Amino acid sequence: MFAIQALRAQSGAATAANLPATPVPEPAPQPEAKPGTVRSELRKLGKELEVTRGELRETLQHLAVVRYDAFGDTGGKLSWSLALLDDKGDGVVLTSINSRADARTYAKEIKAFASESKLSPEEEEAIETLQKEAGPTVEG
Repeated sequence: MFAIQALRAQSGAATAANLPATPVPEPAPQPEAKPGTVRSELRKLGKELEVTRGELRETLQHLAVVRYDAFGDTGGKLSWSLALLDDKGDGVVLTSINSRADARTYAKEIKAFASESKLSPEEEEAIETLQKEAGPTVEG
């Protein structure tokens, strides 16, 4: 299309409606990329990524659930312990002990995969599961 318009403009020929040929506007020149701009942006993005990774390490992103029967008169493993930890092994373990007539829920603080409060075997199991899964990414 551009070539046809250019030929018409050069030859002075009119269009089918006998209108004079209109020149096609030149595209605006694009500024050239400055040397180092891409590298500086890449460095900036790298720094932002490290900040984000640091913030992510402190989020409760690892979880393990242990279900069990706390009492002999219940079935279906109605009781549970849930460990929610960050990459350092800090967080909380929640436990709900359920029977037919009663339900109790507990929360215990966890620091570096340990607690100052006495942990039940099920709570310890949930925390140990996360500690084993953590591998080299956890700073524990």
